[in-house]
Amino acid sequence: MTNSPLESAGLRPRVDKALSGFLATQRAHLLEIDTALAEVADAVSAFVLGGGKRLRPAFAYWGFRGAGGADSDEVVAAVSALELVQASALIHDDLMDRSDTRRGEPSVHRRFELLHTAEGWRGAAAGFGDSAALLLGDLAMVWSDELLHSSGMALADLARARPVFDQMRTEVTVGQYLDVLTQATGDTSLERAGKVARFKSAKYTVERPLLLGAALAGGGPEVFASYAAFGLPLGEAFQMRDDVLGVYGDPAQTGKPAGDDLREGKRTYLVAAAYQAVDEATRQHLESALGDPALDDTGVERLRTIIREAGALAATESRIETLTTEALTALAEAPIEDEARTVLHALAEASTHRSV
Repeated sequence: MTNSPLESAGLRPRVDKALSGFLATQRAHLLEIDTALAEVADAVSAFVLGGGKRLRPAFAYWGFRGAGGADSDEVVAAVSALELVQASALIHDDLMDRSDTRRGEPSVHRRFELLHTAEGWRGAAAGFGDSAALLLGDLAMVWSDELLHSSGMALADLARARPVFDQMRTEVTVGQYLDVLTQATGDTSLERAGKVARFKSAKYTVERPLLLGAALAGGGPEVFASYAAFGLPLGEAFQMRDDVLGVYGDPAQTGKPAGDDLREGKRTYLVAAAYQAVDEATRQHLESALGDPALDDTGVERLRTIIREAGALAATESRIETLTTEALTALAEAPIEDEARTVLHALAEASTHRSV
């Protein structure tokens, strides 16, 4: 096996190839409508092909192999559809969070705002950028469906996978709404933080991709149950690692400005744990500083210190380890192929012990 589990079976370049081919075809279709759509095609391609770990296709592919499926370019194309779901979620997430950058480049709404300004077009540049990002995120979601059903997989296989794919896209969308709602209401409970993490990210990052792969392979109920027992706690651990990086990560590694999650007021498990542990005066400071878009580096560092000294960072790290252990125990007992078990174990470790 290669150093990175994401490279096993040559998967990452194969996913990139499937996405590149699909997006080139879509670009040609858009240009038949109007040459002005070249910017749309180029923006989606740059976003999808310009980075990303390809983690979701990897879980789906090895979920497929673990359930007895045979390798093919068709299944690689099918699981690559998950990258378009991810692109849709991130484009919309950046818009809602007013994030300026993604992977070190301007976020999609900022890209189109800059285009509007450079071209000297009429109206508000920011409004144009917001509208473009909303539509491009929708387009990526539409294309995810098209890539799945045009992958070349047998119709019977796709029919089994369709309910999983549909449920996953519903869950990530309502999970995003719950995240927005939680920021608006200021709910700081661990229960709400856990639910947002579960539906906004955990399920569609690990559990649903695994189940999609199992469905494509025709896996039985025992495989589905084992993948759920493995995937859900691992997905939650993945999201908690993401939340830690959103507060303490190195911007050079994450591609996002330091402290953005704090400026956006995200009520993560990390933040909820801090609320539970601090005194009333400190809680009031958290309440006033979280979600302040003008929070400077000094303010960010003070919040980091509060969260750390409250024991919330340690508690979150402990929870990550507990969830990862739970997931790996379920994986060890799963009735799946041994090669897939080995790669899925490595993917789990890579997902929860990372710097980006």
